[in-house]
Amino acid sequence: MARKKHAEEHENHERWLVSYADFITLLFAFFVVMYSVSRVDSAKLKKTSEAIRWAMHMAGTGGTGAPPIFNDPNAATEGGCAANIGTSSASAGLQAAQQKAIEMLRRRVEKRLKPFLLEKNRVQSVLVDADARHLTIRLAAARFFEPGQSALAPDALPVLDAVADELKQLGRPIRVEGHTDETAVNGQRWGSNWELSASRAAVVVDFIEKAHQIDGHLLSAQGFGSTRPLPGPDTPEQREMNRRVAFVVEVTGSNDSLGLAAP
Repeated sequence: MARKKHAEEHENHERWLVSYADFITLLFAFFVVMYSVSRVDSAKLKKTSEAIRWAMHMAGTGGTGAPPIFNDPNAATEGGCAANIGTSSASAGLQAAQQKAIEMLRRRVEKRLKPFLLEKNRVQSVLVDADARHLTIRLAAARFFEPGQSALAPDALPVLDAVADELKQLGRPIRVEGHTDETAVNGQRWGSNWELSASRAAVVVDFIEKAHQIDGHLLSAQGFGSTRPLPGPDTPEQREMNRRVAFVVEVTGSNDSLGLAAP
């Protein structure tokens, strides 16, 4: 019996069209996604950005500060959100202006005290420092007071005159802090470093009030003893730096309030 002959299968020369169609479909989907991503809602993006800035409490100068004290801008209406955004921008601009004014003030005080910024026994007798809120002028006690005494040395008077002249112009509260090292006081006059540091601060306050007619309501004196040493290794030089009197002035506010409206 003769076998049936099977017809040869016809070769499909158009199978590539299936792969091509799949490729075109995927390419179309890719461009659709790209197009949709490119259409960003700028209003929503700005709103999201402000929400992140509020949550992180960023002021525009890097880092984070204290927790926010204002309401979430996105919890308000569109108008309220826009108002808060404007307030945030204005606050950042004011802060930048304040920092610039504080730096100008630090340079001015440092320039006035430049003749006294001399090292004595490898320790600077006068240091001027400033941060975002305070201006601090540190006076080495070794130059301005005899050991274990609170009476001002003659060398201290020109420095205190220069400091008082500059700080008086600000019209800001001035806190004078007395600090000692951990060495126990010798003698019968002072029972502890607390008493010595407080007495030195009080003597300085009394001098600048009387000699420069600074309002006593703007002055205060505090003694911290040895409880607030400056950071550094336990060396004789470091202990000498810890024996100090510091002028601390809170300088946050507008440029006018710092007396720096005009350079």
